[in-house]
Amino acid sequence: MSSRLQIQEDESVSLRVTHSNIKSFSADVRFSLQMTVESVKEKLWRKCGTSVNSMCLELYDDTGAKISVLDDNLRQLGFYSPQDGDLDPSSVTSGGWLEDTSLVEKYSISEEAYDKLGGTFRKFKEKLASQNPSILESKISDHYMEDLCANIKVGDRCEVEPGEKRGVIKFVGRAESLAPGFWVGVQYDEPLGKHDGMVKGTRYFDCPPLHGAMVRPDKVKVGDYPERDLFEEDEI
Repeated sequence: MSSRLQIQEDESVSLRVTHSNIKSFSADVRFSLQMTVESVKEKLWRKCGTSVNSMCLELYDDTGAKISVLDDNLRQLGFYSPQDGDLDPSSVTSGGWLEDTSLVEKYSISEEAYDKLGGTFRKFKEKLASQNPSILESKISDHYMEDLCANIKVGDRCEVEPGEKRGVIKFVGRAESLAPGFWVGVQYDEPLGKHDGMVKGTRYFDCPPLHGAMVRPDKVKVGDYPERDLFEEDEI
């Protein structure tokens, strides 16, 4: 993780945080120098998704040389004098499995074996179709919610309901792997999503794992929605 630090009068420091195993992750985060290393890890966990117990924090200078390892969870951040350096929460995610889904073993079943199973969604649809052939016909227009996308552009900051989740617009348009109509792809500031921009085998945008979501336009508000500091109230 790389970081430029600036010591403030309120004894806080602003770090450019990166992740040694998630190359696409980068965030500017402000820390109080009175925070313990464990508290720093808890704050970063909400930013990058790496668990506290799996995290190892390292401090680098601006030449890339390692200054120290923050290996004492009970010490305050100020003990390590973080100035003009980098912070990198590496973890057991080494090897790239958080980003490269090809490394994850997939469960597969043949069409023949799936057809023999009972209680599947396919069997449910077949039963519905036999009882009422028109029930499965699409009732959603290809232009569904298109008008709501008029003021939504890629790159806009936004807030998504429910939950007032904030992020940036990464996609606007129809999504062939989803239901008819228009969709909005969002990269959340926090790991509150379901994917990395790929949905049902189709990539609509790129973002860190668990930061992506595809939502309907009526759930999205665009405007001045800066990234929240989840610990802002705790550091007053």
